[in-house]
Amino acid sequence: MLKRYKKILNKSLTPVRILTVILNHDTPERLDKGLLPLFQELCPELTRNRFQDLIRQKSLLHNDHIVQKSNIKATQGIYKLTLDDPKPSHIIPKDIALDILYEDDDVLVINKQADLTVHPGAGTEDDTLVNGLLHHFGDSLSGIGGVQRPGIVHRLDKNTTGLMVIAKNDYAHQKLSEQFADRSLSRTYIAFVFGIPVPREGRIDKPIGRHPTHRQKMTVVKEPYGKNAITLYKTLQSWVVDEKKNLSYAKVRCTLLTGRTHQIRVHMQSIGHPLIGDPLYGKKTLSQSWPEVILHFPRQALHATEIRFIHPRSGETLTFTAPLPSDMSILQMHNE
Repeated sequence: MLKRYKKILNKSLTPVRILTVILNHDTPERLDKGLLPLFQELCPELTRNRFQDLIRQKSLLHNDHIVQKSNIKATQGIYKLTLDDPKPSHIIPKDIALDILYEDDDVLVINKQADLTVHPGAGTEDDTLVNGLLHHFGDSLSGIGGVQRPGIVHRLDKNTTGLMVIAKNDYAHQKLSEQFADRSLSRTYIAFVFGIPVPREGRIDKPIGRHPTHRQKMTVVKEPYGKNAITLYKTLQSWVVDEKKNLSYAKVRCTLLTGRTHQIRVHMQSIGHPLIGDPLYGKKTLSQSWPEVILHFPRQALHATEIRFIHPRSGETLTFTAPLPSDMSILQMHNE
């Protein structure tokens, strides 16, 4: 397929670069998908998200006309993509303790603590993982999306603990993002849920979308209104607190085959087993017969315990594990 293309790289003495691709035939693919591999031959660090952002910023020309959308078909002609240096970040570095399990020139693996938001947003300006990464690594980290900021490949909710992989350059970000897309990167979580799932092992395949009235929540929706979401779960242990009152809970291992916002929390609630301590999807009221550790658990009982991915440069499969944090360990031990 690549033989049908003639590729030219225009170099400039300024920080702006213009990448030119001549497409000799129409293709059935979306423009952002079909052209990306060709531009990546000229600029390997270009990611799909960055490419889509550049199109939205009117930085792609087709036969000297601005391309307005990224989801149109790629037709023959001359495509010119203007790249400029990443804009400086306005995020302030801050000395935040990070539990770094692994680091090399391309990737960083951390064990995120509870009560730490991944990136700045409304109501959270400077006490985030991104602020901490900038303090520890400065401008050496990935400049994704034209902004100098750490290469966040995936996220964990503020009060979910556990493993995250960070890209330290755009090439690593691109390769890791591809692994998320083709599911060669795997993530396994431990959750403590109310009740004991029946069956004890299963597959939850339910689309997830934004809640129609509560905009901070996600919910299971009918196709085609949500994005496909698949979670595999297996009950590892279970405890009966009060048989007469039907009070029980379980330790469940969840493996994500997709990566939707709040996926495990929404999926487990959808089968009648919300997470202990979950402020959005958990039980609203609890019987006083529950032990104190469950009654007053301070967050959703969810921990990213294992991550496996292919190193973007060496091709080696890397696996990292993180034990349960102390608060979740108490849930496991209180009946033992």
